[in-house]
Parts: sequence; C-alpha cells; structure tokens
Amino acid sequence: MIKTLSAGAIGVKVASLEEGIQKARQFGFDGYEFDVKAVAARVAESGANSVIDLFAQSEVVPAVFGLPVEWRREDKVWLDDLDQLGSLAKAAAAIGCTRTATWVMPCSNDRNLEENWVFHVARFGPIAQILADHGISLGLEFIGPKTLRDTQKYPFVYKMNDMLKLGEAIGPNVGLLLDAYHWHTGHGTVAEIQALQPSQVVYVHLNDAIAGVPIDELQDGTRRLPGETGVIDLHGFIDALYEIGYDGPAAIEPFKKELNDLPSDDDRLRVVSEALSATVDR
Repeated sequence: MIKTLSAGAIGVKVASLEEGIQKARQFGFDGYEFDVKAVAARVAESGANSVIDLFAQSEVVPAVFGLPVEWRREDKVWLDDLDQLGSLAKAAAAIGCTRTATWVMPCSNDRNLEENWVFHVARFGPIAQILADHGISLGLEFIGPKTLRDTQKYPFVYKMNDMLKLGEAIGPNVGLLLDAYHWHTGHGTVAEIQALQPSQVVYVHLNDAIAGVPIDELQDGTRRLPGETGVIDLHGFIDALYEIGYDGPAAIEPFKKELNDLPSDDDRLRVVSEALSATVDR
C-alpha cells in the first residue's frame, strides 16, 4: 500500500504544495493527498512536468485528491463546480493521479431512502463521467456509526455492500473510500473485503475505536490511532486488502483530541507516520 499523508485529517496545516510534499518525505510517507486546485494552477503556470518533478525529487507520489465538487449544495453551486471539474481532473491525470474521493452522509431529514438514492445517482453521475473521461476513479465513503444515523429522520447508505450498489448505479469508475472505523461501526466483516476486486477500493482510511464502548454507541468524531486499542480488527482488515491485491493509498484519519493537542505539527506527523507503518508494513 502507499502510506499516504492526509495532512488535513490529522490537523496539520501546510502552506503550499511544496511544503506538503516535503513533510511527506521528511516523515516517511510514500504518497501525498494533494489539493487538486493548487496542482492545476501549477500545471497551468509551468506545465505538468514541473509538478511531476516536484513529487519525483522527494520520492513521493501524488496519491489522491479530495473531490473538488460541492455536490451536496444547491444546483447552481454543483453545476458551477462541474464546469471546473474537467480541467482539474485533466491536471490530476497529467501528473499521474487517478484517484479522488468524498464521503456520503448516512442519513437525511429531507429525503427518504428512495429519494436520497435518486439524488445521489443524479448528483454523482455527471461527476463520475467527467472523471472517467480522464481515467480517474471516484471513491465514496460510507459512514457507519449508528449514533450519527439516529440524529436524522431517514437512514441512508452506511454499509460497504450498499455503497457498492450505489456506486454501480452511478458509474463503472465508482468504488469505495474504505474507512476501517466505518467498516467496524457498520458491522462489516473480513469476508466482505475478501470478496472485493482491488479496483473497487479507491482509497483506505485507518483508525481504531475507543475501548469499552458498545459498537452501536461509538461516535463518528472520536476515534483512536490504528492499533492503539485493538477494538477494530485491523490485522484482518489489512490482510484482506493485501489478499485481494489492493496497492493504493492508505492514510490515517483518527479524529483524536490528544493528537491535536501535541505541541507541533512535526510531533503529529511523527506519531501518525509511526502508527501507519506499524499497521500496513508487511
């Protein structure tokens, strides 16, 4: 797997593309989750090779970028972002990145399950097509905790196989952002992962759960570093991904206050890098 730095997920701020890549290299990450708008601006200014060289010099790969479309908002915002997506996807593809991802809320106060399904297919269909035109896969993240679903009137997709079905309805280049915490809180199994094709997994998030809390009482925004408590079967999770041949990016998303309270970004990066290596290295 590509041990990937997702700076925003661990509370680390980077001022530029160069700084993010440098931090990834300094702390032993193989890949970097980048801001595609920053990359597109650099490509437009000085060409794709300048960005390719920037990554290559640090021996870091452009692993993945967050989907740059506000698809949850009103039509005008979504359509305006769609108009820009082609040029952004082209820039990402030009530097060798073929993966993007976003998350999907597992509930709604406004749309029942059927209405929400139609909404997501309609919103993501054009996005997926534009990405496909540039050879880019879209990973959709299902959100597992029951405590979050219970905050709104209508439940939506919160399990892996249901998200796969939604992806199939959207387009052939749509797969999963597979987060260990959501897999766990959605009562996922190792066998379900073993049944996947590697192309169905676009991106992986790693983390652990608080000990001593029943699974259906776990909160979305409070987690632990992978391997910290052993509540989540990360050995089974990772082994299954290796078994199916997944070799894409894996990053840590812990939502852990104690990590944010460390004195510096470098402290956070060091702790996260060590946890990521301990989890995925074989």
